[in-house]
Amino acid sequence: MSRTRFQEVTALPAPSAHLSSREKTGSLRAVLMLLLLVAAAAATSPAQTFKTLHSFCSVTSSAGYCLDGQNPSTTLVQGANGYLYGTTFYGGSNNGNYGTVFKLAPGGKLTTIYNFCSLASCADGTNPQGGLVLATNGSFYGVTNQGGVFGYGTVFKITAAGKLTTLHSFDNTDGAYPEVGLIQATNGNFYGTTNGGGAYGAGAAFEVTASGTLTTLYSFCDNGSSCFTGDSPNGLTQAADGNFYGTNYSGGGSPNTNDCSPYSGGGTAFQLTSSGTLTMLVQEFCEPNGVYPNSALVQAASGNFYGTSAAGGDGSNTGSGTFYEMTPTGSLTSLYSFCLQTGCADGSNPQALILAPDGNFYGTTKFGGANSGTGTAFEITSTGQPTTLHTFTGTDGINPSGALLLDTSGTFYGTTWSGGKNGSYGTVFSLATGLGAFVETIPTSGKAGTKVTILGTNLKGATAVRFNGTAATIKVASGSDITTTVPIGATSGTVTVTTLSGTTLSSSVAFQVP
Repeated sequence: MSRTRFQEVTALPAPSAHLSSREKTGSLRAVLMLLLLVAAAAATSPAQTFKTLHSFCSVTSSAGYCLDGQNPSTTLVQGANGYLYGTTFYGGSNNGNYGTVFKLAPGGKLTTIYNFCSLASCADGTNPQGGLVLATNGSFYGVTNQGGVFGYGTVFKITAAGKLTTLHSFDNTDGAYPEVGLIQATNGNFYGTTNGGGAYGAGAAFEVTASGTLTTLYSFCDNGSSCFTGDSPNGLTQAADGNFYGTNYSGGGSPNTNDCSPYSGGGTAFQLTSSGTLTMLVQEFCEPNGVYPNSALVQAASGNFYGTSAAGGDGSNTGSGTFYEMTPTGSLTSLYSFCLQTGCADGSNPQALILAPDGNFYGTTKFGGANSGTGTAFEITSTGQPTTLHTFTGTDGINPSGALLLDTSGTFYGTTWSGGKNGSYGTVFSLATGLGAFVETIPTSGKAGTKVTILGTNLKGATAVRFNGTAATIKVASGSDITTTVPIGATSGTVTVTTLSGTTLSSSVAFQVP
């Protein structure tokens, strides 16, 4: 198994005993008094609509396994057919806790489309983690944390109908135990990281083609046992300059200094080219900017990156994590330290972020909140002003995991690792905050003639598609997707769709025409 992450002093009760290797253990807060509940309610935006869509382990086998899966450690993804897709780390129908792939209808009905360890010796992998990415070819791609031919995890492709193809089995020398989902880069290939393995056992960054040819780009910790380049990478983000940026959960520092007391080896940030050249941007995360960065970076229109740390921060409650900004050259600024509010109502141990069309960031905290440390969902501005959107209670989930998904209707979707009406098995939830509908393009860049799929809501009968004002031909228009091509003369900018009712929907990300 991959290495153990940072743990706070006080452990969680029974539900967190099921956490995967990446899940960080956090502290329980004391039972909240009425006064704290009132204070938390005052800090929560009142216009939210939260729904629990599915509680896992709704169906069990005679042996007691959760046939619909359990403990999702995933970020959901919107498919071209309007369904949401995700994975569970445990559960399934193959007489063991090997995990599943599921789809979720807009109304909340969940269907398992694949059960892992369906092949002899679990050659198809076990325990998927990090979620799926919808590729330009219409299939989904993901990783399993374990299983495969060598037992160190796999890369796989799966169709919307549930046909799975194992593309690569990690053998430890090229990486082991991937925990973060893949991204598809502008060249069409997929990029990701493993939590362990590689040449030095501290994780690796890799590239894999759609057909499964894998190349290890960089093995971390190549300079001795202190891991000055970092240890346990958190996935990759492709920036506007075409390079990849990421963080390592631990490691870093300098052989001649120890500037991060009381923490040591608090993580690093780096730039990685497509050919595998690594440049250190943050030699070591230190206070008060936070330590143990635990999420992939998000690049804003300004060019700067934003992320979260699992621990550290400024103020009296250091150790609860931060929201930080990083320039492309590695200059760090902590924008908010969690657990500053009374009773830790603003949460602790923030998870991965997404950037919404309104310019704000949205995410979850695994712990903290006004209900004995069961986690929160939050919004935070680029200047670090937070708003708690929802505090989990237990029956609606405990310990949210993975980044939120903002689907094209303007509604957020997410998962919790534990909790739910059936016990400690996790949930899928939705959260509406009043954001409007938009469209999403796959891919987000391409020259004239490139095939583009536009995802959206209520697109049937759409009358026009424009790339930064240049009209494109609509080839296929259904309720959830449009197929088109980049028109001749198009320039970089917003893609717009005019619906049958006359509404104009805009893309949340500018389409880049090289």
